[in-house]
Amino acid sequence: MATSLDDDVIVLRKRQPKASQMKSAQAINAAQRKGIEIETSKKYAAGQNKQHGAAKNTAKLDRETEELHHETVGHDISRLIQQGRQAKNWTQKDLATQISEKQQVVNEYESGRAIPNQAVLAKLERALGIKLRGKDKGQAIQPKAK
Repeated sequence: MATSLDDDVIVLRKRQPKASQMKSAQAINAAQRKGIEIETSKKYAAGQNKQHGAAKNTAKLDRETEELHHETVGHDISRLIQQGRQAKNWTQKDLATQISEKQQVVNEYESGRAIPNQAVLAKLERALGIKLRGKDKGQAIQPKAK
């Protein structure tokens, strides 16, 4: 018993356009002519390579109150760094080399513009031999007894 082809239902459909085709100028113009609603949205930093931005600093600013600025190194700490460096007759570049940082970092700490980083402050304390954090700021660091 043979089946005839006339009994089978054949449905012909037009393929759905791909997402990339929907975004083309030609597709947008065709949709506008047909009266279809078009949604447009601007993406933040679209077309820029900003994958690794200052998300940490941005989050910190968001948590702050109305004052939208970071706390910087105090005047007393910047003065201690300058005095400790000058006592050893080092330039800012010499100190930066000692702590494996850029000279600009030392400059910002000495001018009071830097945002305090505990790791950098610890390096500065070890290199200069004076305390920059805690209650006894400005005191000489006692070498640990073994």
